[in-house]
Amino acid sequence: MNAKVAVVTVSGKAYYMLVDELKRRNMAFLSLTPQDEVPLGLEVVITTKEESALIRHPNVLIFEDVKDPAVVVDEAVRLIRGKDCYETIIMGVDPGKTTGIAVLADADVIEAFTVSGLRCAARSILELSKRAKAKENIVKVGDGAPIYSKELLHLLDKNLSEEYTIETVSEAGTNRPFGDGSCRRVARDAMATVRIAERKGRLFPRGNMP
Repeated sequence: MNAKVAVVTVSGKAYYMLVDELKRRNMAFLSLTPQDEVPLGLEVVITTKEESALIRHPNVLIFEDVKDPAVVVDEAVRLIRGKDCYETIIMGVDPGKTTGIAVLADADVIEAFTVSGLRCAARSILELSKRAKAKENIVKVGDGAPIYSKELLHLLDKNLSEEYTIETVSEAGTNRPFGDGSCRRVARDAMATVRIAERKGRLFPRGNMP
């Protein structure tokens, strides 16, 4: 396990919430108590406010269990990548009955997942837009399923902050096989959204949809 982050707490609630988010992102981590010595090589420690005074480490992040654990994990990812801030955040979206979403920060994939339903997809993108901030913010929507794409574009145009640029992207070839062909459907969907995010798109004019 090449862990770069440690969850250091004896709070059951905080531990469960943080570990659930880290596992969702497939991030390796160590579980420690405040009395444990933090191993060399760990770049970020996440703990509670009450326990933070017991921990000696240059990068200690405070998690309050009344907040979204994704926010502090986002910060951990940024620190691990050595970024003061991101230049560009791109969200690639593959709309459909099941919608794939990938988040690229300065060309590195920091999150990829699928959701069911376009309204759920739109809510997820809006939540991500509030967490993921950069000098340039772009959402790229694949055009492979026009009915789904049009509805999602309408939802995003109506609700997404104007600091986000929206683009439409050709999906031709984004679902091609990769690796040895044994990957699962979820992995293929995630790779398709990454490819959408990486492609040059066509600017979608904001505010022109009925």
